[in-house]
Amino acid sequence: MTSEKLLNVENLRVLFNTRNGQTVAVENLSFSLEAGKVLGIVGESGSGKSVACYALMGLIPSPPGKIESGRALFHGKDLLQMPESELRHVRGHKIAMIFQDPMTCLNPYMRVADQLIEVLLQHKKMSKKEAREKSIAALVEVGIQNATKRIDEYPHQFSGGMRQRVMIAMALLGEPEILIADEPTTALDVTVQAQILALIKGLQKSHKLAVIFITHDLGVAVQMADDVLVMEKGRLVEQGTTEAIFKNPTQEYTKKLLSAVLATAKPVASAAKMDEAPLLDVKNLQVGYASHAGSLFNRIKQFARGVDDVSINIYRGEILGLVGESGSGKSTLGRSIIRLVNAQSGEVIFNGKELLGLSPANLTEMRRDIQMIFQDPYASLNPRMTVFDTLAEPLLVHGLATKSTVLDQVNELMDDVGLDRRFIRKYPHEFSGGQRQRIAIARAIALKPKLIVADEPVSALDVTIRAQILALLLELTQKHNLTMLFISHDMSVVRYLCDRVVVMQKGMLIEEGITEQLFSAPQQEYTRQLLAAIPTL
Repeated sequence: MTSEKLLNVENLRVLFNTRNGQTVAVENLSFSLEAGKVLGIVGESGSGKSVACYALMGLIPSPPGKIESGRALFHGKDLLQMPESELRHVRGHKIAMIFQDPMTCLNPYMRVADQLIEVLLQHKKMSKKEAREKSIAALVEVGIQNATKRIDEYPHQFSGGMRQRVMIAMALLGEPEILIADEPTTALDVTVQAQILALIKGLQKSHKLAVIFITHDLGVAVQMADDVLVMEKGRLVEQGTTEAIFKNPTQEYTKKLLSAVLATAKPVASAAKMDEAPLLDVKNLQVGYASHAGSLFNRIKQFARGVDDVSINIYRGEILGLVGESGSGKSTLGRSIIRLVNAQSGEVIFNGKELLGLSPANLTEMRRDIQMIFQDPYASLNPRMTVFDTLAEPLLVHGLATKSTVLDQVNELMDDVGLDRRFIRKYPHEFSGGQRQRIAIARAIALKPKLIVADEPVSALDVTIRAQILALLLELTQKHNLTMLFISHDMSVVRYLCDRVVVMQKGMLIEEGITEQLFSAPQQEYTRQLLAAIPTL
């Protein structure tokens, strides 16, 4: 007995008109979705996986986008030819979608209750009271604690994982037959990701949903999907059952995606000089944030600790991994070391100097020796400065180059990070995410620093680009004898790159050790949870 084909997509072609001519985003794509099954669509950014699903939902902006050809048959009707009025009934009711970033999809001006109730009033004939009760039940189902109270809060009052649960509840309120999940866990910590994936899988079975799960994480695809479709540059590369695709891939592109999955120990020997004094010695650091609560006439000042009595050290040539979930204090610790965040007490001794008491002039000099790579290169690079200006500025400010020598030094930096020298007159928006991160890395190493603080530098990148950037960081630390504090929530990345690992939870250091020893025999339950949550092939 064959399963029912709930959705049949045939020869879908989507293009966009740009200043540089037409760009084909999806080319001749055909696939089917069976009732009650999960279809995983995998590929790098720009492969067309999201665009294909947006086309089914009528979410391609026209212009500049255009669905040039194809059919998408749902219960015998072509979604691509439906009038907007009919498609609006299908969208959110028969076919629902969970987007990648819930914060940009939820209305910040509306309470969660109003946004959930709106779905029911639009698609179901019920009173506001009934809609509210059903909305509360949906929040309870997706694991929101104290849902009766929290439903009246605003999106910014929820954590990232909780906001994604709200989005899932909203998608399920219309009782859809198909759920499209577009990278729903990309921006989440590994433990929260595991919770959301388990939630989606459980709801898919209990509601007997057909799911299209879009992801660039192959470990997630293996965990979630019955069948997998691999896309590259808008084209279908390979499709089949999940087991067949991942055990016996036939196409080179699929093999490349699989080879980029990190599951091994650090591929080179440690360069750490453990017999010398530490390059960085942090002692009993306390960092907190003041906030206010209460009414307008009865304000109460509160103080929350971001870093609570933390002590770490880093040796010359070492890459120290700092891991933990969002809110654990790891980024606050990294920023307080470089004095981007002020600490209330403790010591930060770098190369024999205490940093917390430095004057502004001495602090500027110190920052030549400590550089930072941020998580989002698009936000950290000045959009009005070319690559040349971005890389030349620190060299000129610190007197490491003159106007006659700076071009040669910028070109050498471009060579170091694997970018074509011809790109130096381009602006950040003209580069891909991986290329922008290479530019950010070039800026960080321009001054030949003694220490680099890398704050989640690969968390937003595709699996293949991530592997390239990590290999680049490893190569540069060897070539330039760099020392690095590498902040991440991805344990597989830390295992590949780091010599030692420090684990933080709720502002406190709870475990540390040599990487392989910590991975093979973690002492704390929290560390075991982080390791267990890693999606694996």
